[in-house]
Amino acid sequence: MTLIAAENLSASFGGPPVLRDVDFAIAPGEIVTIVGPNGSGKSVLLRLLLGILAPSQGRVRRKRGLQVGYVPQRLHIDAALPMPVRRFLSLPRRRSRAEIAQVLDRVGVPHVVDQQMTTLSGGQFQRVLLARALLSEPEILVLDEAAQGLDQPGIAAFYRLIDAVHRELGCAVLSVSHDLHVVMSASDRVICLNGHICCQGAPSVVSSAPEYRALFGIGTEGALALYQHSHDHGHDGARDAG
Repeated sequence: MTLIAAENLSASFGGPPVLRDVDFAIAPGEIVTIVGPNGSGKSVLLRLLLGILAPSQGRVRRKRGLQVGYVPQRLHIDAALPMPVRRFLSLPRRRSRAEIAQVLDRVGVPHVVDQQMTTLSGGQFQRVLLARALLSEPEILVLDEAAQGLDQPGIAAFYRLIDAVHRELGCAVLSVSHDLHVVMSASDRVICLNGHICCQGAPSVVSSAPEYRALFGIGTEGALALYQHSHDHGHDGARDAG
């Protein structure tokens, strides 16, 4: 069974194609990370897969009734608008105090429930966004550079939390990330994107691929990985799509 699949996906917004000829699929429980330089189309691909954007060519198929938890790259909240965490987590659907308490405890910030969103630290803010994504008990968790702006300890802690959520819920995880060392130790499959799929497969395959090294250099094999995830690598059959 496939949760999301894309065939011959291309996207253009009045100029040269941002993405072209992308084939993609993610299975239940799989951890897939998309990497690439700035402007390579990573966030556009996520939005196409989620149906936020429409492709100029190709098609996307999603499992019927698919439950998606989405953690965006950033979210602006007007400082003049009172927005305590409890209220934020009840949008757009009202949640009980018990549901909110449980999900905040799950992401490790139960004490922020009555704080204003604008007073949270970067790490707390991202955990609250994750909590909101988890309220739907997602089959797939989609992270668009969700650890951007955090320091190294914060990045490590956030990805350890994602690993714990993955193991607890058994959900698939699809992420865009610049944290290459984490990616190389925490993913079943890595997709290297630069307007098209340059290469993809198990981290060990991608990290040694010429296309990957041309984009990121040779010092990104994961020797400084911040943690090693404990997921069963049942999806490590490598596919090199150079």
